[in-house]
Amino acid sequence: LKAWHPVPPPRLCAHLYRPSLRLRRIPATPMAPKFDPNEVKVVCLRQYGGEQAPSSVLAPKVGPLGMSPKKVGDDIVKGTSAWKGIRVTVRLTIQNRAAKVDVEPNATSLVIKQLKEPLRDRKKTKNIKHSGNLTKQQLFEVCRQMRYKSLSKEF
Repeated sequence: LKAWHPVPPPRLCAHLYRPSLRLRRIPATPMAPKFDPNEVKVVCLRQYGGEQAPSSVLAPKVGPLGMSPKKVGDDIVKGTSAWKGIRVTVRLTIQNRAAKVDVEPNATSLVIKQLKEPLRDRKKTKNIKHSGNLTKQQLFEVCRQMRYKSLSKEF
């Protein structure tokens, strides 16, 4: 589609000036490519486990893929229920307008989960200092879960 935009007429001489409207053609911007339903898209976001992400965060990421932010938010809540109150990275694998939720915990969230601290209200308690004891076995368990991210040759 091409749009017509008004162009002001040139003012050469005052007696030749007619207040008529001239139009010129401006080429339209190219449209976005057609969405392929079989294509696999991966969207990553950091979020508190077991909580609904605001639609304002999800909408720009999943809206162009033809998905409802509310539906994706409900899927995330179900997928992160084991990580309630802990901030984790959520990887959404979207194919054929269906989202598969994978939780990718980092070392911090794994250690906090191993401490088995009680749930806290994020809005009321701020600047939490995590304290507790971990056994060597628990620490190795965290390291084994993080091994796939490591670039080391051996563990």
